[in-house]
Amino acid sequence: MILIKVIDLMNQIEQFKRECMRRIRQYGKNKKLLDAARLFVQESTIPKYSYNFTWLGRPIIQYPQDIIAMQEIIWQVKPNLIIETGIAHGGGLIFYASMLELLGGDGQVLGIDIDIREHNRVEIERHPMFKRITMIEGSSIDEDVVQKVRDFAKDKKRVLVALDSMHTHEHVLKELELYSPLVTKGSYLVVFDTIIEDMPDGFFPDRPWGKGNNPKTAVWEFMKNNDRFEIDKEIENKLLITVAPDGYLRCIK
Repeated sequence: MILIKVIDLMNQIEQFKRECMRRIRQYGKNKKLLDAARLFVQESTIPKYSYNFTWLGRPIIQYPQDIIAMQEIIWQVKPNLIIETGIAHGGGLIFYASMLELLGGDGQVLGIDIDIREHNRVEIERHPMFKRITMIEGSSIDEDVVQKVRDFAKDKKRVLVALDSMHTHEHVLKELELYSPLVTKGSYLVVFDTIIEDMPDGFFPDRPWGKGNNPKTAVWEFMKNNDRFEIDKEIENKLLITVAPDGYLRCIK
């Protein structure tokens, strides 16, 4: 009797998952829904909507949908190392560290930024989650910095990488080339702010990136010659509102 109840519960769970998958696949074909989502991201970018959120007290500067996606990925992959390029206020580091804390074990977060501002460093270092965090100051594509990252990642069984620093094509492509070998099979290489390519031309007049020169164009170039990764369209179809279309790369080899 107990076995029958357990099987019934498992069937209900699987049925729920299948229903979710069917909905998600339909979202990817729903032009009105996709257009509405893109318009929201476009209209919310200039007023800095993504700057309004914090994670355990630190500004995270991400859309809530992408935070949820990263939570799902981390829980699924269970990495013992998460590497993030681009620290800013440190909310991302705190978020990743808190997820690893929930997973248990000795998982670590490694953050790289060319300029870790003192007031941000102080707040990150005094946070309870700092016990899982290491920071490196320097360019993410500098040879010495990359070697430090490689040394840190040595012997780590499950590595996840998130790229969120300088958003020019050249810089992100170099990051992809340097950091992709660290990502382990079954994990993810996530490239944020690929949405820049989908914005109107001239949308970022005060930035060195824009349409034709951004993280998404770097991903497209990277994918031409790399068969270890595939773009996980399911994630962006599920989120609809995301700054990382074509940016969730699943490592398959």
